[in-house]
Amino acid sequence: MSDLSIRPVDRTDLPCLLDLYVHLDPDGARCSLDDAVAVIDQLSRYEGSVILVGAVGDALVTTCTLVVIPNLTRGAKPYALIENVVTHADHRGTGFGRTVLSAAVERAWEAGCYKVMLMTGSKKPSTLAFYEAAGFEQTKTGFQIRRAPARRE
Repeated sequence: MSDLSIRPVDRTDLPCLLDLYVHLDPDGARCSLDDAVAVIDQLSRYEGSVILVGAVGDALVTTCTLVVIPNLTRGAKPYALIENVVTHADHRGTGFGRTVLSAAVERAWEAGCYKVMLMTGSKKPSTLAFYEAAGFEQTKTGFQIRRAPARRE
């Protein structure tokens, strides 16, 4: 894994990042490049929040989004949410996904977060085992209301 480089996304990465998201949801609506620029600009205004990408050479192979959320409990310590975790299908099982998650968690700790959460809609044992192997525990019950239907696995 020494050839994997984890770093924040930049504007020049956006076309490749949008291609990588196809491996998360092949049927998902692709956002425009202009919308992607606006989203990373907006995310950059949330202190500690970032889209991390993992690259091998010039190829983006894994990513996740970290959002740090201000909080008035726990002594005003923020918490973090990880979303849009994906590794290119050709690179799954290499440890790249776990590495990008670890980098996101480390950034959350550096931002003073008291916890890091993520949710998955997957019921696949391999996906659940992946998150457990990355250090996450299934200790809460999650609820959601969706405006758009969930993607199918």
